[in-house]
Amino acid sequence: MPEVPSYRIFASSQSASTALAEDISQLIRSRDSEERTTVLGLATGNTPIELYKELIRMHRAGLSFRNVVTFNLDEYIGIEREHPESYWQFMHSHLFNHIDINPENIHIPDGMVAADNIESHCSAYENHIEEAGGIDLQVLGIGRNGHIGFNEPGVSPDVATHATDLNQVTINDAAEAFGGAADVPQRAITMGVKTILGAQRIALLAFGSSKADIVERALTSGITSEVPATYLQSHPDTTFFLDQDAGKRLS
Repeated sequence: MPEVPSYRIFASSQSASTALAEDISQLIRSRDSEERTTVLGLATGNTPIELYKELIRMHRAGLSFRNVVTFNLDEYIGIEREHPESYWQFMHSHLFNHIDINPENIHIPDGMVAADNIESHCSAYENHIEEAGGIDLQVLGIGRNGHIGFNEPGVSPDVATHATDLNQVTINDAAEAFGGAADVPQRAITMGVKTILGAQRIALLAFGSSKADIVERALTSGITSEVPATYLQSHPDTTFFLDQDAGKRLS
């Protein structure tokens, strides 16, 4: 029987981000002591920026990422790595350029893969995750429409990494960054719900009043494809890290 994920409400987004960064640090140090790699699933957008700043601070204080392998959730189709809004650019700017991770251990879907090769590219991405031993901890955000990664309303829980059309809510939310909705890519490659649920542990970050309604629904019993975040109710170890505004509708 699915259970609603646990949640923690913090005084601020900064304290929530710091708490998750501490969990990630402990995981890396524990794996290092066992001479094992740590496999992290990572997210983009404004929400995890404070998390990445804290991980950089921890690195400068001695935390090494040499034995960390990362897999990003998604990437827009049709924009090059050098595009300022590409997730490749985001991750390097906000994290990878500032830590000692091996570039060969960084995995981000290729938004410029030829249309005929997208399916094989997605299959290869899944194979890389499997070869790495699976994801130990997956970091997520949540869209206002309940998407996780770019798994939009209506998505099946059985789908792995795939190409998808973006929901209009998602496009509208990205419009400012791209200089208008007309310039937002219409499609993306994303880890599927099945891929996300395959992680050993999931941590979802949500901050601000604009996320309060969807956080409440995600944490209300009842799984529906129209709110993909409710699929997390079927995962045995998921925690929402919330600031007070995002968690204000929770009892």
